[in-house]
Formats: sequence, C-alpha cells, structure tokens
Amino acid sequence: VQLQASGGGLVQAGGSLRLSCAASGRTFSVMGWFRQAPGKEREFVSRILWSYTSTYYSDSVKGRFTISRDNAKNMVYLQMNSLRPEDTAVYYCAAQSADSKRYTSDLMYDYWGQGTQVTVSS
Repeated sequence: VQLQASGGGLVQAGGSLRLSCAASGRTFSVMGWFRQAPGKEREFVSRILWSYTSTYYSDSVKGRFTISRDNAKNMVYLQMNSLRPEDTAVYYCAAQSADSKRYTSDLMYDYWGQGTQVTVSS
C-alpha cells in the first residue's frame, strides 16, 4: 500500500497549484490532505469520502481549495487557488482504511504519502 503525492512547487501569491495523490494497493474510505509549515504542527486541510462526494475543508482554505477524486484511477487531487504566503508548507496526502468519522486529526489516518513542498512567494 502506497500513497504518492506530487504537484508541489513555487508559485507567486494569488497563483494556483494542483496536487495529486496516487493510491496503490487498495482503496480507502477517506482520503485527506494535511500540511506542515516550518516550526508548526501538521494541520488538517481537507478530506473526501471515497464512496460518495462528501468534502470538508479547514476554515483557512475554504473557498480557495477544492478536493476531488477519480475512483477509476485511485487518485485524489487538491486544486489550490488564490494561494497565499501562509499556505507555504509541505503537503501530505493521507488515508483512512475505515471511516473513523473523525477527519481533522492526523492520528485517525493510517497511511501517509511522502509530502510535496508548496512555496508561495509574496
């Protein structure tokens, strides 16, 4: 079982990036994105349920980020628009093998990708 995140990079404030997460080995009930900025704890960004289109976002990204998934390809995406310098972080995709009904705690996620760096310049 593996999660592979990609799509990070350097972008100017106001720009956009699209992160991808490829899941291999199985499908997951819940897929999510977290991020960790230097010197800060890892924080929840967004999640999507695998069986139907239910999404949830942190207040800090709501209205700017969109999570989506392609079940046929076993992929999850995070479209990030109107990026701000405070969005700079390493972004991780994560997965729950069973829906814990708790989505914002990283302790509830069983599998993690390697992280992809997003840097937003001002």
